[in-house]
Amino acid sequence: MELNGSQIVLESLKKEGVQKAFGYPGGAIMNLYDEMYKVRDEFTHILTRHEQAAVHAADGYARSSGEVGVAIVTSGPGFTNAVTGLATAYTDSIPLVLISGQVPLPLIGTDAFQEIDAVGISRPCTKHNYLVKSIDELSGVIKEAFYIARSGRPGPVHIDIPKDITAQMGEFFYPDQVELETYKPHYKGSLRQIKKAIEAIKSAKKPIFYLGGGIVLSNAHQEVRELIKKTNIPAVETLMARGVCGADNPNLLGMVGMHGNYASNMAMSEADLMIALGARFDDRVTGRVDEFAKHAKIIHIDIDPSSIGKIVKIDYPIVGDLKLVLDELNSKIGDDFDTKRYESWRELLKRYDEIHPLSYEDNSDRLKPQWIIQRVGELIGEDAIISTDVGQHQMWTAQFYPFDRPRQLITSGGLGTMGFGFPAALGAKVANPDKISINFTGDGSILMNIQELMTAVEEKIPVINIILNNNYLGMVRQWQTFFYDKRYSETDLSMQPDFVKLANSFGGIGYRVQSKDEFDKALKDAIDKNCVAMIDVQIDRLENVLPMVPSGGSLYNMLLEFKDEQ
Repeated sequence: MELNGSQIVLESLKKEGVQKAFGYPGGAIMNLYDEMYKVRDEFTHILTRHEQAAVHAADGYARSSGEVGVAIVTSGPGFTNAVTGLATAYTDSIPLVLISGQVPLPLIGTDAFQEIDAVGISRPCTKHNYLVKSIDELSGVIKEAFYIARSGRPGPVHIDIPKDITAQMGEFFYPDQVELETYKPHYKGSLRQIKKAIEAIKSAKKPIFYLGGGIVLSNAHQEVRELIKKTNIPAVETLMARGVCGADNPNLLGMVGMHGNYASNMAMSEADLMIALGARFDDRVTGRVDEFAKHAKIIHIDIDPSSIGKIVKIDYPIVGDLKLVLDELNSKIGDDFDTKRYESWRELLKRYDEIHPLSYEDNSDRLKPQWIIQRVGELIGEDAIISTDVGQHQMWTAQFYPFDRPRQLITSGGLGTMGFGFPAALGAKVANPDKISINFTGDGSILMNIQELMTAVEEKIPVINIILNNNYLGMVRQWQTFFYDKRYSETDLSMQPDFVKLANSFGGIGYRVQSKDEFDKALKDAIDKNCVAMIDVQIDRLENVLPMVPSGGSLYNMLLEFKDEQ
């Protein structure tokens, strides 16, 4: 059938099962929005108040659901506003498709109004990108984009569509499958390498599972839990893997890395075998690379061959989809594995945890952020999807919230994007309407996409923002305290809006709390009213995130305490 380009886009999205998208209209994408208006009963578009927020919302939708998120923006500044969202998704391997408008084909290269080289700009921060040059290739490009976004190591794909293409008529045909000569992800791991890995595990005395975000992306957490139970080997999770093991798993030591707990970091430093599953050896995990796991042989299983050996030497590389590889590994390792062989290793790590447990002192007049996070876990637990912005509150959340399942934590790990949390929480709530969407944020981060209060209110998306308010850019202030002799250059945020009045002015509801009882009442009221809420929690101003591995330091050299006299 003959359709115009905008109709082809919408029909293609329908074929991909997309029913919801986030975006912001403008001149170059107006034809598509006109067609959306005609099918608004069949296709839900959520109007964010900024293009960056649209991509973050699509990102949150994708992270929490496992589906491909979709965002739609116009050309020029509409697209450049969206780039931070693309880069955020790219660094964390999140599947989404961004559709941007472009000036008409004859005007490309003429410095036309709102023209920008969108494909050139997006190339470094997308898995792939397209400039559509013909109506005949439009549906095929969309099919490829979704295939590339969700297959192999996932990632964002950008489609730039000139305005005249969205108006032209063409025959609509949507391919059943995609065959790309230069892109063929390898899913099945080498049986020979899997057998070698099993022998290494059986001969090790101090092994450790290093669990990364790839487990979440491949939906392999059940296979991971089975393998851990079979072997009784201790495990650590990266920020992106929180929830993989489940908070009560006796083999889980905790989070690893710059703000990982003592036992986790010591386990990584003293292990003789590291089994890395879907992890990329990020610098926030490794610390000083030449001191990282220097006593260990390393097994690395990952779908992306370019990640294997990129940072550290790998002794047993296995390229393949984690879910499939772990199925093979579980079946071949057998149920008669000697689970008692690592008892002395486990006892040592238990002792490390007893010497320096993850803890905090709850003895000041101000509320402690750690208590707030733990309390939300006690009151809501698995019923919550937790989003965060970036900073101290992000690390406290990763440390102290009892994550029971993957896709429960929605956070920007690789890029560290302030302003991510609130729009991502909107996307997560849209994808999971039966869950309570909580965004832990700071008084610095929340202002970066504060306009999305209007989106949340208008679209009736009840996200609860819990602002851990210390009137500082907290993490930067912490670094200035530790490493810059308390020269607090441009980090004091004492001048702040009234967040309660701000929330109310948008049509939401605001709470200011200064005690534990007030917090409990505010959270319960926000949940009962099922509304867009901001809970402004005045926390201890100079609270620090500990432990902390100084940048470039060895993983085993942690700062475990810091007495601030100010």
